[in-house]
Amino acid sequence: MNALQRLSMPLISGLLVALPVYWAYPENLPIGRQVAIVSGWIGAGLILASLLTMIRAARLTEWLGGLERMYRWHHGLGTLAYLALLTHPLALAADGWETSPQRAWSALDPLQQGWPGWLGWAALLGLMVGLGLSLARRLPYGIWRASHWLLGLAAALSVAHLVALGHSDPLFALPLLAIAFPGWQMIRAGAGVAARPYIVDHVAHPSADAVEVRLKPLTLPIDADPGQFVLVAFGAGPNFRGCGEFHPYPLSGVRLDGQISVTIKVLGNCTRQLQSLNTGVAVRVQGPFGDFVSRDNEPPAIWLAGGAGITPFLKKLRKGRLPSPTRLIYLYRDEAEGACLDELEALASHDPGLHFETRETGPAAPNLKAILPEASDLTGWHCHLCAPPAMLQAAVALLRARGVPDGHIHFEPFDFQ
Repeated sequence: MNALQRLSMPLISGLLVALPVYWAYPENLPIGRQVAIVSGWIGAGLILASLLTMIRAARLTEWLGGLERMYRWHHGLGTLAYLALLTHPLALAADGWETSPQRAWSALDPLQQGWPGWLGWAALLGLMVGLGLSLARRLPYGIWRASHWLLGLAAALSVAHLVALGHSDPLFALPLLAIAFPGWQMIRAGAGVAARPYIVDHVAHPSADAVEVRLKPLTLPIDADPGQFVLVAFGAGPNFRGCGEFHPYPLSGVRLDGQISVTIKVLGNCTRQLQSLNTGVAVRVQGPFGDFVSRDNEPPAIWLAGGAGITPFLKKLRKGRLPSPTRLIYLYRDEAEGACLDELEALASHDPGLHFETRETGPAAPNLKAILPEASDLTGWHCHLCAPPAMLQAAVALLRARGVPDGHIHFEPFDFQ
């Protein structure tokens, strides 16, 4: 990640917060009302920045440092926005306390307020529920997706709150943009405007709980490399009806004629349904995203691959000798899941800087505490991870516990919605 990418989210977030605060900064008002007004506009700016990270356009995600980084900023900005907006009515109550406790309570009690207050509380409630659901794990996709539209609804209610208060100034552009961002994402992603049409051309089953699908483009193909991932929605075809939802899948192959291959493991209801996929099914593809090992590695490096997560590392190895010492740890459940072992052994034998380890883990979760190096052996190492969600989460937590800074842990999440 270059310096511009590292600074992109802090600069955008800071600008979206600073501009409305500067424009609407109150003067000659009691401190309580000043804090209430400033916190309200800070919250609005943070909501706008958080909703911006929902737009999964390939160029935008590359400029902002990748989907994994946008995913973290999306949650962090949303949480800060909720705290800022929660400060808004509390500051109004504090301002009223100087007059009387009854006046302070009236700033918090919706029953004592008219339409402006009701709309404001509804916006805050929508933000609170939407944020809480979006942070929940293992939530059904439909509920998770609906929770994000609650954030857009909260932005719309905040506009109505300002109108009811009698405001009319250029700052209305801020909450209106907050409505436009998820709306545009719904059009480009949910409706498939940004997706390319493909069709299932070949289906293979490398293991009992995985299917490898080759997709043939019906128009211009996407420009992708193995190891990246794409968002794919499977539709209808002969004797099959897909779930129609966009989910991320790693690219296991890219052919010169534009055909791409994705590996789909059973992780939920939709992926389980896709195990019975057949040829002729209509597909929509967005992307590509990722490519977290294409950058020059900071020496030395540890690569941890789990199952189909070997593909981005294999792509890097096929390009030639690595520029720095690298330790590749490849974990797979059984021999049927271990992909390209012979090729990996051959590549390792021709690269003295590569130390290659394989572990057949069986059905149980691997013992990462025994597999990954101890804290004393991790100082200065960069760790690149590509694995199923549970293994990835456990590896990141263990590396952090052993003192590896976040800036040295690199991964792309294949489990985001």
